Amino acid sequence: MITLLNGEHWGKDEILTQMYDDEFYYGHLGKHALSSSSIKTILKSPKTYRNVIKYGSDSETPALIAGKLFHCMVLEPQKLDKLHFVSASTRNTNVYKHAKEEHGEVYLVKEKFAAERLTDALLRNEAALQLLNKAEFEVPAIEMMEGIAIRGKADILKGDHLIDLKSTADLNAFKWSADKYGYDLQAWLYMELFNCTKFTFLVVDKNSCDIGIFEVTDEFLERGKNKFIQGIENYKYFFEQDNDLDQYVMRGKQTR
Repeated sequence: MITLLNGEHWGKDEILTQMYDDEFYYGHLGKHALSSSSIKTILKSPKTYRNVIKYGSDSETPALIAGKLFHCMVLEPQKLDKLHFVSASTRNTNVYKHAKEEHGEVYLVKEKFAAERLTDALLRNEAALQLLNKAEFEVPAIEMMEGIAIRGKADILKGDHLIDLKSTADLNAFKWSADKYGYDLQAWLYMELFNCTKFTFLVVDKNSCDIGIFEVTDEFLERGKNKFIQGIENYKYFFEQDNDLDQYVMRGKQTR
């Protein structure tokens, strides 16, 4: 039995079936279950998490938008026909704004070209194709962990091997990006959710189109586990025990 944050009870098979629907997964469960992304937000700023849950978020960055389109082209190309593209210089133009009012999810043509460039580079690479071959894509999972419903969606699942697709501005600096963006937390959590023994990042450089294949270390996963524990503690303290979030203060010592 899965009990969501709003008290809803679901059978495991029933909710997993629903989780293949993006509106349910990102909409309903985005508010009523935790994920690696929401736990990272709680770690960074519990107030931001509260505001996102209460008011929603329209702060998709260009990097997130590009990554979403790239994922779609590689993992769910059947959905491309449902997307709408406009020839506009930026998202601030009237052409784009009018298209968004009419169609909802809209991308710029130049964003499409950029994603196609990365997708082409990835699918020309034999090592990358080997990871994609005979794998399942966009597989959902949900478990009760520490008494809380935690969700995730694997980009690429191949037996007990999880492969996560990323794009980066600098492949040589990916290990620092992995720490900055909490990929260690994601890797540990997904291995728990999917009961996998191996996790690999499949990364494409947005500038050079070079391909990186990075396996995670035990130290990397341990860092992720510690972040998960702290994130859950923060969630319970502020959102279950109902301590005054307005009294939250980040403390530390300035070293430089």
